[in-house]
Amino acid sequence: MLIARDKTYEAQYSGFDWDLPDDFNIGRAVSDDWAAREPERICLQHFSHDGQHLSLSYGEFARQSNQFARGLISLGVEPGDRVALLLPQGFATVIAHAAIYKLGAIAVPLALLFGIEALAFRVQSSGAKAIVTTAAGSKKIEAIREELPELQHVILVGEAGDDSTKNTVGFEELIDGQSKAPLDIKSGLEDPAMMIFTSGTTGPPKGALHAHRVLIGHIPGLQMHHEMMPLEGDRLWTPADWAWAGGLLNVLLPGLLLGVPVVSSPAQKFDPELAFRIMAEMEIRNVFIPPTALRMMRRVENPRERYALSLRTIGSGGESLGKDTFDWAKKHLGMTINEFYGQTECNLVLSSCALNGISRGGAIGKPVPGHDVAIIDENGMVAPNGVAGQIAVKRPDPVMFLGYWQNEEATKAKFIGNWLLTGDQGVADDEGYITFFGRDDDVITSAGYRIGPGEIEDCLLGHPAVSLVAAVGKPDPVRTEIVKAFVVPADGYEPSVELAEEIRLWVKTRLSAHEYPREIDFVDSLPLTTTGKVIRGQLRERAIKEAESGF
Repeated sequence: MLIARDKTYEAQYSGFDWDLPDDFNIGRAVSDDWAAREPERICLQHFSHDGQHLSLSYGEFARQSNQFARGLISLGVEPGDRVALLLPQGFATVIAHAAIYKLGAIAVPLALLFGIEALAFRVQSSGAKAIVTTAAGSKKIEAIREELPELQHVILVGEAGDDSTKNTVGFEELIDGQSKAPLDIKSGLEDPAMMIFTSGTTGPPKGALHAHRVLIGHIPGLQMHHEMMPLEGDRLWTPADWAWAGGLLNVLLPGLLLGVPVVSSPAQKFDPELAFRIMAEMEIRNVFIPPTALRMMRRVENPRERYALSLRTIGSGGESLGKDTFDWAKKHLGMTINEFYGQTECNLVLSSCALNGISRGGAIGKPVPGHDVAIIDENGMVAPNGVAGQIAVKRPDPVMFLGYWQNEEATKAKFIGNWLLTGDQGVADDEGYITFFGRDDDVITSAGYRIGPGEIEDCLLGHPAVSLVAAVGKPDPVRTEIVKAFVVPADGYEPSVELAEEIRLWVKTRLSAHEYPREIDFVDSLPLTTTGKVIRGQLRERAIKEAESGF
């Protein structure tokens, strides 16, 4: 499953072959297997604001996850049952994940930022029998407990506070007295392991069910954007919530599988200064930072002079990175960002790799070895190079989901023939690079042109007055749609008619006369999913209402 390091990309891709074992369990592979070989090897480290950083060995990780698995079994959790996790980054989160996989149950990771309605929908939809959470999370669950008839147990990590949730048991209490020995439970590659809900940028979230093979499938992609990881001294960190596929499957679980220490950090609103501190203090070598967070980090002045960074690789994905941020990293960090691409249903299938010369600002990269990715038309035929279409992935593929939980109709609609439809628009060039320019729903149709918002946003971010931005289509009786931009001003800039005109001309002269934003709204913030993606759907709805009211 590892990419050959001493070959060109072309040789790596053509010569790759999946080596998939019949018996594979994520929990066992990331803990017990390592514990049997190197029990004292450090697998996890936790950053603490006071500098009292913690470490966990593979031996202790294996023992505690085996104990927790038996604790879950004592509560009546069986193979196939769903166990939700509403937790921050931390040791308990990883221990719970491994335990759930070991006993054959299905992990349902949930983001801490979810409100009670979002939680109710996901816990109810998954039919979770138990949930592992903090005191703050348990209060949210208590508020919706009557809506969750299948939820039998709440397992509390940390101090209980004034918790009054019914059927609550402490994490440590559940572990106490349980055997530390490995569990004798077999699982196959196709057995379900986790249910990750889609981010809900368009339509209601759906539970994407993944098998144990999904972890093996992520290794070539991880190796590609982290330039042949694992190397001596590698250490991984991401500010992304581990409840998201990007945090869980692009960082945490692959790192543990490869023996690369993973650093966790306390939950909080993203702070670019703190991000640099964590990377310096924890001697982080490899990071995954989503594009929106990278754009926020651009506000930090002279980062290399102020922080002793040990970075070897930066990976980014989840939304379009843009050439401007790509160029900023080269200039101010001395690093080439390796952009990658995937989605909850089929993750990490395209990537860049500067080490192998696969790197181009504004483009995602090329197909990861082991994955067949193409641009297809509406009939499921591969589009010629240079012709826009939908990014699609051919099945079978080990990172491809088993299907949407209890939603066969939506699962069938996700495919055309053997191609999984991503819903993302892109184009491939003659060298094999694929460029993403927006979701199907995001593409703007103006005066006969189909315009992807990514290129406009990238250009806008080059203006010093623009901190964050999102571009959407607003209905227009003459042009079908016009480009409307929602701009968060950079520090030191005040919204004005003059500034809006200056920004419009910036795009008009640098990009195209038909792509510049005819309308600009200055806003304090943009609506984001818990994964850091801009929810353009909300902004598009706002633009539609404005058009309907004649505004």
